[in-house]
Amino acid sequence: MMRYGLREMISMHLEENRTMYVFTTVLFLMGIVFGAIIVNSLSLTQKHDLYMYVNQFFGHVTEGELAQSSTIFSQSYAHYAKYFGLMWILGLSIIGLPVILVLLFLKGVVVGFTVGFLVNQMGMTGFLISFVSIMPQNFILVPAFIIVGTASISFCLKMIRQQFMKRTNLPIFPQFMKYTLLILCVGAMLSFASAFEAYVSPVLMRLIISNPM
Repeated sequence: MMRYGLREMISMHLEENRTMYVFTTVLFLMGIVFGAIIVNSLSLTQKHDLYMYVNQFFGHVTEGELAQSSTIFSQSYAHYAKYFGLMWILGLSIIGLPVILVLLFLKGVVVGFTVGFLVNQMGMTGFLISFVSIMPQNFILVPAFIIVGTASISFCLKMIRQQFMKRTNLPIFPQFMKYTLLILCVGAMLSFASAFEAYVSPVLMRLIISNPM
């Protein structure tokens, strides 16, 4: 019965926010495309400086000079949790709506720029590095960001309707609890992404960097 109830709640959530999910997904994809375009707009000097920095980082990876995996995990999880927390807080504010949209777009820009730069500068090796060090955790992070972004926007719109449309008598506290519970559930997914980033990615990156194509 609980399983059915959970499935029903998820189905209702998706049905209520279908248009919003499409919008946030398109916005995120636009950010990825924009990030990839930025790579081509960089000057040769900027590309060279960035490549030297990335090359230095890869040197640390190869020599095993990165921080301990537990430290990387803690830092990674804290970073993503703060991002989620910020979006949750913005969802509670009427003026937070445009900032949520900007954060989603910027997250897409970061992913697009990182992958685009590695492929642009390192070819197939850069693609493989992206494939093992960026894409796996983003298979979790991207849906998580889209879900949290959509939930934050949806709650923000409910707050706006509650504030300016007096005919709306929807109790806000139960909606707040559902919103917060959803953020916490999705936030639990961050541990898997952070664990892969901390314990698996460095090993795979070391293998590819040591055996470039």
